[in-house]
Amino acid sequence: MEELLRILEKNARLPVEDIAAMMGKTPVEVAAMMDEAAEKGYIRGFEALIDWEKAGVNLVEAVIELHVSPRKSRGFDEIASVVASFDEVDSVLLMSGGYDLQVVIKGRSFQEIAIFVAKRLSPLDDVLSTATSFVLRTYKRGGRLYLDEETDDREWTVL
Repeated sequence: MEELLRILEKNARLPVEDIAAMMGKTPVEVAAMMDEAAEKGYIRGFEALIDWEKAGVNLVEAVIELHVSPRKSRGFDEIASVVASFDEVDSVLLMSGGYDLQVVIKGRSFQEIAIFVAKRLSPLDDVLSTATSFVLRTYKRGGRLYLDEETDDREWTVL
């Protein structure tokens, strides 16, 4: 199963026949494994990795560090669930270290993100503080490089 998951993680668009050949299995066996992986929740979905900047779409991404105060009746999981329920939120991660939750959000502008943090995230009872960092440029995501090789168009002469 792990081999199948690693193949799909790198390229989920591969035809079942190609995956079967890579794994030394039949397409029927691979299709059954994929169904089982989805049923067990190993596969959470399939998505395309989009370079929004290259596509000319104005999208701002921010990483927010949250310090929260879990209570006996309401732990990290419940707080994270509330934060994750916001449409603007892309991901929520429980962290070790200097803060509790890392929240990644996307919006159309810096102001839109700032308003979200000020009006929706910060006022939550369990949120003690936030620290927002804006993503200025993406170099690598999901194991894939985002920067194209820059060509050097300068001309030079060898003597």
